[in-house]
Amino acid sequence: MAHIPDGVLSWPVLASGIVTSLAGCAYGLKKLEPMAIPRTAVLSASFFVAALVHFPVGPTSVHLMLNGLIGLLLGWVAVPAIMIGLLLQALLFGFGGMIVLGVNTFNLALPALLCHGLFQLSRKSHNHKLIILTAGICGFLGVSLTAVLVALSLALSGKEFISAAQLVVFAHLPIMVIESVFTASAIALLLRVKPAALDTNWSEEPNHDDAESQNETGAQFTADSRAIESKVYVRA
Repeated sequence: MAHIPDGVLSWPVLASGIVTSLAGCAYGLKKLEPMAIPRTAVLSASFFVAALVHFPVGPTSVHLMLNGLIGLLLGWVAVPAIMIGLLLQALLFGFGGMIVLGVNTFNLALPALLCHGLFQLSRKSHNHKLIILTAGICGFLGVSLTAVLVALSLALSGKEFISAAQLVVFAHLPIMVIESVFTASAIALLLRVKPAALDTNWSEEPNHDDAESQNETGAQFTADSRAIESKVYVRA
């Protein structure tokens, strides 16, 4: 029940969610660089599709969130990415609602940002095992913190929602484990095939080693092209 429907929460909770989510979305868009748009689009689409995978748990059902993974790979840009996904889910499938969009965004985006901060600390160690372990923890925290925030949103809106709030936390325990394993596996794969995908400082200049590697590649390509041209000229 990460998607709280309209007509459930109190107006103070709704107003708080709208203000904080709009502020976070504005800051996230400010941090968004053109070269990060494709990655953001792919992750936002993945978040959108993940909500369609439901798992029955007792009298309710839960679904994948992926907010932990999105936070690791996008940082502050995760806020607008999550908001767009939630907006499309509300418009196309009726998940959640328009008035409660701010609260739902806050409940998913805040854990994503906290996971991003924790993950960046682990990356400073340059220890792949620690980074993968932290990614798994972040996958678990992304779901668990969202469940707690959803429960808190319900509890603050009325005592009659306290039992439902408790159910939300316990119902998401299987998803916490699933997303922990999935996030750790995804980060392990990226560390092996494309470590640069873990960087979220897109505006920074490439380091000296990367520049030298690119120059060497360009020089080799030029030399190969000239060699091919010479052979063609000789044959002609």
